[in-house]
Amino acid sequence: MESRNYTSVSEFFLLGLSEDMEMQPLLFGMFLSMYLVTFIGNLLIILVIITDSHLHTPRYFFLSNLSFADICFTSTTVPKMLLNIQMESKAITYEGCLSQMYFFMLFGVLDNFLLTMMAYDRFVAICHPLHYTVIMNPKVCGLLLLASWLLSVLDSLLHGLMVLRLSFCTELRIPHFFCELNQVVQLACSDTFPNDLVMYFATAILVIIPPTGIFLSYSRIVSTILRIASAGGKYKAFSTCGSHLSVVSLFYGTSVGVYLSSAVTQNSRASAIASVMYTVVTSMLNPFIYSLRNKDIKQALNNLFN
Repeated sequence: MESRNYTSVSEFFLLGLSEDMEMQPLLFGMFLSMYLVTFIGNLLIILVIITDSHLHTPRYFFLSNLSFADICFTSTTVPKMLLNIQMESKAITYEGCLSQMYFFMLFGVLDNFLLTMMAYDRFVAICHPLHYTVIMNPKVCGLLLLASWLLSVLDSLLHGLMVLRLSFCTELRIPHFFCELNQVVQLACSDTFPNDLVMYFATAILVIIPPTGIFLSYSRIVSTILRIASAGGKYKAFSTCGSHLSVVSLFYGTSVGVYLSSAVTQNSRASAIASVMYTVVTSMLNPFIYSLRNKDIKQALNNLFN
């Protein structure tokens, strides 16, 4: 029987985006800047929605929760990366790695569901405008948000419990800047078939159901807009969806790009660099998309600062 070198895991080592010491100050400055922009931008979106009574609608209720999820999503990975660069250390404890992995999946999946809820909100607003306030009442919005949280927590908890059953060898180097689920599972010496099965099943659900819901919502929205007689009416209806469509395209576009890049190349470091797009850049750009393309948010920002 083949002998394997198992170890009691106390820590993993995150190799980061580059092992070149001369690159570390540049990476630190770049990621610190992106993190601050992400944190402040999304925090401003939350503040203007809370303080401006005109934005107390279902549309902005979901947007404020998306901004909160984006702050948390970025905060699970970037601060630890910055700390490691500053301390010139690549270590992360076993418990810290599992926690980071859990919360990264939690807020990533929550983003996915919130974008779907926002598409449904736009569908009701445009296709059933007379019944909008009845359908999207505070109770329904609260239940949709609760369902999004519960599904995200269950998905993350399932993956976390599956990782706990694994035994690891002495090779504990992760070619990434955070504890990514697939990378951690690949380090295991024990049987990973159940983990792979759960990952493929969960991924299939997440890449089919939410995007399908968004696609069906927008297919009905486009059909309704095309039946509007005036060009001004069409523009007004479509303009309420522009920001959300941009964010959806950015979210799924970068996710698909990272998946394709990891499938085409076996270079884990290249995949890690590509993953920066959906882990950091998307969350950073979302506030700009909503503030630049949305008159209500721009007006609320002016009111906040004036």
